[in-house]
Amino acid sequence: MTDDCKYDLAERTALFGERVIAFCRTVPHTAVLLPLVGQLVRSGTSIGANYCEADDAESRRDFMHKISICKREARETKYWLRMIASADASLKEPARALGKEANELHLIFAKIWRSRNEGK
Repeated sequence: MTDDCKYDLAERTALFGERVIAFCRTVPHTAVLLPLVGQLVRSGTSIGANYCEADDAESRRDFMHKISICKREARETKYWLRMIASADASLKEPARALGKEANELHLIFAKIWRSRNEGK
């Protein structure tokens, strides 16, 4: 990831969603893993979609709501990655790399949310 991308949240979250999709394509289609993959695709790609919505928010309240969704979806994505890694040990390392980025995104959105709520 380039430094420019690091600070462009729209691009960073889009790239993350693409990485989640690519990872999910490598996951074996088993009865246990399929529902987990579906959850991961939904949460991992919705971070960027909700950030786009926040970026075009019509009010401060709308912006804060969308940022809080980004924060929750990033945390949920970490959870599903953990479950997938638990279900199939061969996926542990790639899931860990994605989990690291999901954690960073969660921290970024948590910071945005806190900084906008201070002094209310």
